[in-house]
Amino acid sequence: MAQNYDVVILGGGTGGYVAAIRSAQLGLKTAIVEKGKLGGTCLHQGCIPSKALLRSAEVYATTKNHAADFGVNTGEVSLDFSRVQQRKQGIVDQLHAGVQGLMKKGKIDVYEGIGRILGPSIFSPNPGTISVEMNNGEENEMLIPNNVIIATGSRPRTLPGLDIDGEFVMSSEEALAMTELPKSILIVGGGVIGIEWASMLNDFGVEVTVLEYADRIIPTEDKDISKEMQKLLKKKGVKFATSAKVLSETVEKGEGQVSIQAEINGSNETFTAEKMLVSVGRQANVENIGIENTDILVEKGFIQVKKTFQTKESHIYAIGDVIGGLQLAHVASHEGITAIEHIKGNAPHAIDYDLVSRCIYSNPEAASVGITEDQAKEQGYELKTGKFSFKAIGKALVYGESDGFVKIIADKKTNDILGVHMIGPHVTDMISEAGLAMVLDATPWEIADTIHPHPTLSEVMGEAALAVDGKAIHS
Repeated sequence: MAQNYDVVILGGGTGGYVAAIRSAQLGLKTAIVEKGKLGGTCLHQGCIPSKALLRSAEVYATTKNHAADFGVNTGEVSLDFSRVQQRKQGIVDQLHAGVQGLMKKGKIDVYEGIGRILGPSIFSPNPGTISVEMNNGEENEMLIPNNVIIATGSRPRTLPGLDIDGEFVMSSEEALAMTELPKSILIVGGGVIGIEWASMLNDFGVEVTVLEYADRIIPTEDKDISKEMQKLLKKKGVKFATSAKVLSETVEKGEGQVSIQAEINGSNETFTAEKMLVSVGRQANVENIGIENTDILVEKGFIQVKKTFQTKESHIYAIGDVIGGLQLAHVASHEGITAIEHIKGNAPHAIDYDLVSRCIYSNPEAASVGITEDQAKEQGYELKTGKFSFKAIGKALVYGESDGFVKIIADKKTNDILGVHMIGPHVTDMISEAGLAMVLDATPWEIADTIHPHPTLSEVMGEAALAVDGKAIHS
């Protein structure tokens, strides 16, 4: 028997389940179709498990290498990686149970299976009826929604000819499930995910080499951040090869190791390790969901949407990684809320992606909001910048983490903040001040005039803001 809904969401990841919660809050009868577990990639194969491992790596490295600096005598420090994985899974399971509880609280129906959009039928003159192939083998469910949201997410991408086998060559998903740490690893890709893994595995004691195609790591971030990140990770022992074109056809596996060649400055170099992690971006999950039964446009692998997140089929929306752009969990959540508000007729504000904070959870952390210095120059701005080091911040010295800085870029003519870029201790927790400042159209003077408590790491924001006009106190 067919079930009628105001909204059916394909995908129960961060974007999908948040959209479902808002939908239920607004009184809409809502269902989610999810073939895996609620929470999706972020909860089970991405954000949460990787950050749990990063935290364990940080504690291990701090205890092993720096406990004595704090006057703490630990004796021999060892790593129980099975316990690390147990802790990670415990966190994931707790959060998963929480999401399931939220679905029950909101009276949101969850169908465990694969949902496909059907074309016009006896139920509806427009595409949108959802056929659900149930995981438990029961007869397909038929859902008749007034609106559909596609939130099917993405999966790790690889290079042509560089197949993920799970043994020698892994994506981040296989790496998260490792039961033992390798002695050495090659990481293909020095973007955000690659750098997080390089930092984590290095802290765990693994010999790490990063191969990056661009001329610098994390190439989408400000050049000063890239330079500082590479310097600090290199100081900890991570090896880097930039401007490295990996030659997939040269990969060789066997005898407990994997090797590959990369073209660097016109000559080929061979790199060898026990494992290889491929981290070259993600591709949208647009297959096998019935898009061919609609007029929805897919370009370069991503679903095309309006600012309201409507596709070419006005009653079918798409959000999150499946539409490209900033493939971040917090972005997917807000896109889902915006789509639901539009479905309800509430005329939500369009998302300004320049105001979205971006975080890298490596050790050291990095975070940014707005545009980079190079982008600002390309857009014709006359700039003034302020930079302030954590080395002059008392709380950073107390923490024993004084590397890094905060950099603020402002328009010299209007004094508007164009971008804020941070690297150092706990900056992923501090970037929201900069994000709020940009949303409120604040100036460096207004940040500087905000009295930051002492001693805190946040003082670095006030000093960097003062430095924009050459007025920093402690430099």
